[in-house]
Amino acid sequence: MRLSVGEASVAVVLPCLDEEEAIADLVREIFNQQADIVIVVDNGSKDRTAERARAAGAQVVSQPQRGYGRACAAGLAAVPPHIDIVCYMDGDGSDVPAFIPRVVRPIAENTADFVMGSRLRGTREPGSMTMQQIIAGGIAGFLLRLAYGVRFTDMSPFRAMRLDRLRALNMTEQTYGWNLEMQMRVAAAGLRVLEIPVDHRRRRGGMSKVSGNLVAGLQAAWKIASTFVRLFVAQRTGTQR
Repeated sequence: MRLSVGEASVAVVLPCLDEEEAIADLVREIFNQQADIVIVVDNGSKDRTAERARAAGAQVVSQPQRGYGRACAAGLAAVPPHIDIVCYMDGDGSDVPAFIPRVVRPIAENTADFVMGSRLRGTREPGSMTMQQIIAGGIAGFLLRLAYGVRFTDMSPFRAMRLDRLRALNMTEQTYGWNLEMQMRVAAAGLRVLEIPVDHRRRRGGMSKVSGNLVAGLQAAWKIASTFVRLFVAQRTGTQR
């Protein structure tokens, strides 16, 4: 990726489940931002997500066992060793690829170790986030500030780290707690964190696996809360994996 500070090789990882309507245009948008590799992780889709992603130029990785964390881990495992920075985004088209340089640049400039794009601080398209997502981000932010003294307004999937630092976190969460686990591990390690405003738009097709379904949303909220408690206790007792 060509940045104002020079060049840093960037891989963008997109965990996906039934995103055939959005994925091809999203992959092309990401390549327009000069990303070096786009890795689409097909997490057991029943539609043509993999086919359309591959046709748009993405590398497709199959992780048929459902779970957001599993898909994120599979994407990370597929990143080649010559890549400098890994950037995660949602595969539904709601994250805006034009903000990739802003998320990646502080890491390339070595002014931050972990950068997350805050949807709450940016401009949100009406209907792009539900109230339960906003509240969940606020609760997580409060807990992270209380426990670690770090300030986050969101649990946005739009985030970036250097490949070596990301792999050194030794992430273990297999479902929707992955994003929160990453923020907790980054905070516990004393890494430099930065949250920047990013715009957010409505998904470009399909149905949300969490926010579009009340039951799934409540399940995800419970998973996030239980993940925080479990990891926090493990960190304090020295039993964290």
